[in-house]
Amino acid sequence: MNIRTDLALEGVDAEQIREGITRTTRGSAFSITEIRIQEDRHGAPIGKKKGRYITLEAGALSRFSDRYEDMAQELAKELRQFLPPGHVLVVGLGNSQITPDALGPQAANQVLATRHLKTELGEEDPFLAGLRPVSVLAGGVLGQTGIESAELVQALQGRLCPAAIIAVDALACSELNRLGTTIQISDAGISPGSGVQNKRKELSAGTLGIPVLAVGVPTVVDMGTIVESLTGAPPKQEAPNMMVTPRDIDKLTQRAAGLIACGINLALHPQLSMEDVECLMA
Repeated sequence: MNIRTDLALEGVDAEQIREGITRTTRGSAFSITEIRIQEDRHGAPIGKKKGRYITLEAGALSRFSDRYEDMAQELAKELRQFLPPGHVLVVGLGNSQITPDALGPQAANQVLATRHLKTELGEEDPFLAGLRPVSVLAGGVLGQTGIESAELVQALQGRLCPAAIIAVDALACSELNRLGTTIQISDAGISPGSGVQNKRKELSAGTLGIPVLAVGVPTVVDMGTIVESLTGAPPKQEAPNMMVTPRDIDKLTQRAAGLIACGINLALHPQLSMEDVECLMA
């Protein structure tokens, strides 16, 4: 079956683990599945590169959930294990004018930018004690700027010299119930726009020379994938393909972006409490 998805979880069946691929589960607030692909050749059959893919699933990513703080803290814990000490650049990929593609910019808008604070407030300000320097970029897409996201990131990398990059982007999935409810974290990098078959230059450790942590939430499903998964047969070639998204995608994107930003802030600044982070994001 030609099922297209950005989620490694949907390509690795628990009963059919391939050579060089491991799958483990854990989690409390989330149902967490970690898939490790040892080499590129092992992941080739499912279209995934060497790396770790951690999927966090919940019924909803809403801040109105009774377990919202637990989810944010658990997400932060999963993110933190990938991050080296030092300055981190957070990049919100996508088009803020297109709701299903606005996850990255919306999340970036809520990440705490701190790199400039020592200059603005002074080295001795007690608020700055322990805060990691963080820069944030939401540079739009090629069609808006005429500049590849990878080109913008490389230019900033040369100027800022971050220790790592966190890239947030919207993804595609094959299961409708994962739309807006699933977060994937991966150290294998990301190609902006891949969720809607508009793949651009890759952001990864291989292209940038520093760790790149990709964080995403599925916001669309390929119509051909839906047809094939339900019927077991590919759609007719003459049938136009399209991307399908829920009618409440504005709320799903907003809630997912808020949770991702909260998790990133907690991961980058572990000395801050949940209350501190929520106040600073307000």
